[in-house]
Amino acid sequence: MFSAKNLSPQQLSTSTAFIIALPISIGIYFLQPLWWIALISFFVIFSGSYGLILFMVQSFVYRKIKLVYKLIYQTKASKREEFYYKNILPQKSIDEVREDVENWAQQRKAEIEVLKQNEAYRKEFLQNLSHELKTPIFAIQGYVDTLLNGALDNPEVNTKFLESASRNIDRLVNLVDDLDEISKLERGEQLLYKSNFIIQELVKDVFESLSIKADKKQIRLAIKKGCEVPLAVHADIEKIRQVLINLVDNAIKYGKINGLIEASVYKIDRKTILIEISDDGTGIAEEHLGRIFERFYRTDLARSRKVGGSGLGLAICKHIIEAHQQAIHVRSTIDVGSTFGFTLESRKD
Repeated sequence: MFSAKNLSPQQLSTSTAFIIALPISIGIYFLQPLWWIALISFFVIFSGSYGLILFMVQSFVYRKIKLVYKLIYQTKASKREEFYYKNILPQKSIDEVREDVENWAQQRKAEIEVLKQNEAYRKEFLQNLSHELKTPIFAIQGYVDTLLNGALDNPEVNTKFLESASRNIDRLVNLVDDLDEISKLERGEQLLYKSNFIIQELVKDVFESLSIKADKKQIRLAIKKGCEVPLAVHADIEKIRQVLINLVDNAIKYGKINGLIEASVYKIDRKTILIEISDDGTGIAEEHLGRIFERFYRTDLARSRKVGGSGLGLAICKHIIEAHQQAIHVRSTIDVGSTFGFTLESRKD
């Protein structure tokens, strides 16, 4: 069956003019049975109809379509775009224009969904930030008010209250420092000082620095068998140390007593090294995995606050790894454990 939906304006005008001219010329031939008069009539009617229909389509229909495209792109047309509107756009079929509009609508819908999601994250972030700041501030306020109301003269409590206030001040300072570091990483202001180093040696240093904390829970820290062969990476050693400290510290916090934390190192190809930190702790529910690297996001609010931390450690890890143009990921199963992994560039000669 004939369909005009995929025709350009020229094709539509040609087919319509032909349909108009043919029966009229046949009628003229029956009235005046001279073939040359009928032929001339056909060409005259066809040409006139073609020109009129094309003019109408381009002047009215495609003028409206041109406005639609300008609304879609929301920009003042440049010379290049004006050329497109005058010469390329009229060659498009109505169906192609419909597809362009549908694609634009889908893009706008996706953008709106992202904006809604970002707005929800922003509100949640501000709420979490407010809570993180309020907790130490209210604690400090309580200690200071108590001291000013007479406890300052009591030697049994004044030192204890001042020490508690000092700890909360330290918590505030660490929180602000972490936020400042994330902001610098996002703006690209945090410079990376890359060098070649053996990643296993750095892992061992981190294990040693956190061994006392691990010993309190009888957690064993080890490099996985088969991953002992030294592999050199090209990265900022202090920034990667910070990443490893955050990951191993989290594994200790949420690891089980008498558990095991293993570091694995794999050479993926000539350019990339994969480092993974695995534990056999409580694990993370699947619904949290997609947001685990967000600022202040906590899978279990009460438990997370009990074990301490600003809630910014994983967000900092993510930004550091992305500043190296690499990726970080997580795999986890409840009551089985979690594995955090990230890639780094191989040694540069």
